[in-house]
Amino acid sequence: MTKPFAFFKKTKLLLLDVDGILTEGTITYTSSGEELKSFSVKDGLGIRLLQNAGIKTAVVTARESEMVSRRCRELSINPVFQNIKKKRKVIEIIEKELKIKKENICCMGDDLIDIPLMQICGISATVPDSCEEVKNLAMYITKKQGGKGAVREVCELILKSKGLWEKSIESFINPEQGN
Repeated sequence: MTKPFAFFKKTKLLLLDVDGILTEGTITYTSSGEELKSFSVKDGLGIRLLQNAGIKTAVVTARESEMVSRRCRELSINPVFQNIKKKRKVIEIIEKELKIKKENICCMGDDLIDIPLMQICGISATVPDSCEEVKNLAMYITKKQGGKGAVREVCELILKSKGLWEKSIESFINPEQGN
């Protein structure tokens, strides 16, 4: 029997957009002009579980933000591509520097700017409130919204498709294993 969403099994790198995927897609400015973003801790743990299983993570965003830099540092996400308007170009860098082929990249995006990148990655996923053009292109649409567990959902599917889920959560289920 084929596992549901078996196409996630070939993932060696999860490439994430930020606004609308790692966040709800809103940008808040304080009266002093500072930018605020909210990130899901559930997504963060999903990313850590992937990394612990040997699956790389990367971020690509059209904007530049210190909050994104900070969150990526906290989660050891590398590489981080910010201020990238033509996101498709990062694939060449990933293939050359990380030695990961585009067919082994799972890309999560939610808007028109993400389409060229999603078209060349081997696996594409999006969130329920993405634009229709992205939904039509995506191989998987999450049940959760961006910034509210969508990334975690995909992380779990990747790990489950590879048969790594139980091992990934073992230290949480069996505390004597360490945590």
